[in-house]
Amino acid sequence: MQVSNLYVGGWFQRTMLQLSEIYDFLRYGKTQLNLNQKIIAKHLENLEINSIIYGVSGEEYVEFTTTTKIRIKIFEDGLIVLNNAYVTEDTLNEDIKQVTEYYENRLSPAINYLFSLGAPVPKELASIEKVYPYFIVCENASKKELSDLLAKMEKQKYFEFENNKYDVIRGDKYYFINNKKQSAENIERYIEEQIFIREFKGQLHRYLNIHRIIWEKIDSVKENAVVKGSEIVKFTTKLEGYAKTINLIDGRINQMGTYISTREKIAKSDKDLAEFLAISGYRYETLKDTLEYIKHLWTMTKNYVTAAQKLFEGLKEDVTSKSVDSLTIVTSMSAGAAIIGLLTETAPEFSIFGVLYFFILAIIGYSSTKIINAIANRRKYEISDIEYEKNIK
Repeated sequence: MQVSNLYVGGWFQRTMLQLSEIYDFLRYGKTQLNLNQKIIAKHLENLEINSIIYGVSGEEYVEFTTTTKIRIKIFEDGLIVLNNAYVTEDTLNEDIKQVTEYYENRLSPAINYLFSLGAPVPKELASIEKVYPYFIVCENASKKELSDLLAKMEKQKYFEFENNKYDVIRGDKYYFINNKKQSAENIERYIEEQIFIREFKGQLHRYLNIHRIIWEKIDSVKENAVVKGSEIVKFTTKLEGYAKTINLIDGRINQMGTYISTREKIAKSDKDLAEFLAISGYRYETLKDTLEYIKHLWTMTKNYVTAAQKLFEGLKEDVTSKSVDSLTIVTSMSAGAAIIGLLTETAPEFSIFGVLYFFILAIIGYSSTKIINAIANRRKYEISDIEYEKNIK
């Protein structure tokens, strides 16, 4: 048995416009954006680029190699695939670490900095630890050799498939492909498509989990029947933060339909890829259905946070209205006292008592305002909302 290739990759939404920007950066170390040129140059140096080409294979892509013999393809839709063709069974773990280190510590920081301007990535996505699928290609391995290799790398086996051209054994983080008669190009196309499908599905799952987290956070804001006036602004600020996150993620979810449709069209028009797709374990239609489900779920989440915002904005207006009414009463009383004082005095006369009287009135007015504000802040306001039983989502 010979281990011939190692692949790893990921996907995040991009377009051909951004691919052109990546190409300019990789080839010339330039960007039209207002970024620090010294940082750009440092990232380019870290990539250790040896050669670079711009090509088309269904989609446009940039391909470059490094001085450490790693080959990277970046497609216009954001798919990134790294390949090391200089691997052996004995050095496989070290080879995986090398490719992963390049991806995580060199390539990803460079791409992230290049696109650091514009709409931010929500922290709920940025903080997620990614698990990449590793694809290990072997040549003419027996079934036992392939199983032993999987057992060495990870214990769990999800499925296996075999025919006269290739065998596939899939674990959790590893795919082992035994090539018998397929061309290296066809196997690479299959791997590219599997990385896209797995990453697409993974993103949908993340959005489902983020929906659950945000929904519970909104619930925690509304869980008490009453809130103090001093807490309303704090809760309103929290809801504004949730709404911002929801809107950012909503935009990314709405982009995903275009990518899956384009990938499906290209993949199904490739006859050599058709039999590979039959064993993928996922179907484009299933992914589309799941995407529509997530879209509807996210619409519910948007509506929920909007309703919560309106509820607390109404409470805030109620607090303001009551405070204004109370301050109006105090102001009227102070004005009345001043008028009575003027009417009962025969002529204005400067005296120490008058000065003291003025300061006493000022202190009373100031104290009254503070007391009224304290009462408003401590006053409890009922949250009127419809209660629903929770369903499993």
